[in-house]
Amino acid sequence: MELRNAVIVDGVRSPFARAVRGKLVATRLDELGAKVVRQLLERNPKVQDHMIEDVGLGNVLGNAEFVDMGRVARLAGLPPEVSTFNSNRQCGSSMETLHRIAQSIMIGATECGIALGAERMARTIPGDEGPFTRVTEPYQVEFTKAQRDMSPDHSEHFSVPFPDFILDSPPKVSMLQTAQNVAEVYGLTRADLDEYAVPSHQKAAEAYEAGRFKDEIVPLEIEQPVFDDSGSWLPDEKGEMISFDQDECIRAGTNFEALMNLNPIPGVVSYGGNEIVITPGNSSPTNDGVSAILVMSEEKALALGLEPMARIIGFGVSGVKPQLMGLGPVPATNKAMKYAGLTMDQIDRVEFNEAFAAQIIPSARELGIPLEKLNVNGGALAIGHPLGATGGRLVLSLAHELRRSNSKYGLATQCIGAGMGITTVLENL
Repeated sequence: MELRNAVIVDGVRSPFARAVRGKLVATRLDELGAKVVRQLLERNPKVQDHMIEDVGLGNVLGNAEFVDMGRVARLAGLPPEVSTFNSNRQCGSSMETLHRIAQSIMIGATECGIALGAERMARTIPGDEGPFTRVTEPYQVEFTKAQRDMSPDHSEHFSVPFPDFILDSPPKVSMLQTAQNVAEVYGLTRADLDEYAVPSHQKAAEAYEAGRFKDEIVPLEIEQPVFDDSGSWLPDEKGEMISFDQDECIRAGTNFEALMNLNPIPGVVSYGGNEIVITPGNSSPTNDGVSAILVMSEEKALALGLEPMARIIGFGVSGVKPQLMGLGPVPATNKAMKYAGLTMDQIDRVEFNEAFAAQIIPSARELGIPLEKLNVNGGALAIGHPLGATGGRLVLSLAHELRRSNSKYGLATQCIGAGMGITTVLENL
């Protein structure tokens, strides 16, 4: 069977809000998703509502506001014939949703769909912490040498061996702990991580000043949440309506000295007896947000007189040892690049999710990604990481950046909880 081309017609997202005390606390997630979908369609009037065949949602924490994916489609005004589905591949959920819709288009089962990603970390997490600033109690599992030897180490993907103190550590650990593990395997210091984090904020702030996010972020009219003196949201207090149009976690004035003064996150341990290097400053924040991508067969897009942004030419998903979760993008990207028939020197732009500086530094090195091509408009350390929305954000940011810079090829990739990675390769049109 000859595969058809799947293309990205357009992609938008909400501004990413700070979790718990951010501007989206008073807005229901399904209503937020509907607002974003509606704006995506309104700026593409040639795509009529009845042409949307499938809407998929990537969501991780399973917030009750998003139990029924169909509710979002209805709130957005889409007809009842539009089918819907939910997808949960942890942090890679909305990129997985994009893959599912694109692959359905490629085999001819679908003509047009929307890949939606959404996360409400504020109403799911007590206090001002979340999966990236909280350590869960690990299972105490002992591995025998025989079991270790049977487990693949993906040695063809990595330039360093995995030491016994990592291989013998519990397989179910917090994402924070996996970042510490990766830092130790690659000999990264606290200074290495904080030196990487500072430019992420600087580049994001510069991108805002230059207007590079204006085609990506849609402004939203929302209710301003009301908080008490302790910072707790007061759901019974009605706030005024405001316009929300900028990510909340970007700190233009962040500097190396300020980050180095932060304390390591409590609960992280060193199985190798080394310094704890994971801090709030070199870890992504917790956020609320929505991303949406309009995907179509290239034939249908051209027949409608549309100008597609990018062609989806590569997919890759892979697993690694859970203790080294952050390295998942390495084998996933190698898979996607093989599928696309490209080499890294042909890639012009990379959107790489900055879950932690500790994982992106070695992964980029293993893949041979030059820093000048990596997250040129800042990354998740500054922009934020609302789990289910992030994969979509990476792909739509990449599509807009390829067009802005008149570049040919790009890839978006991210690590995934429990030890996986996922990658998408795009060709600018």
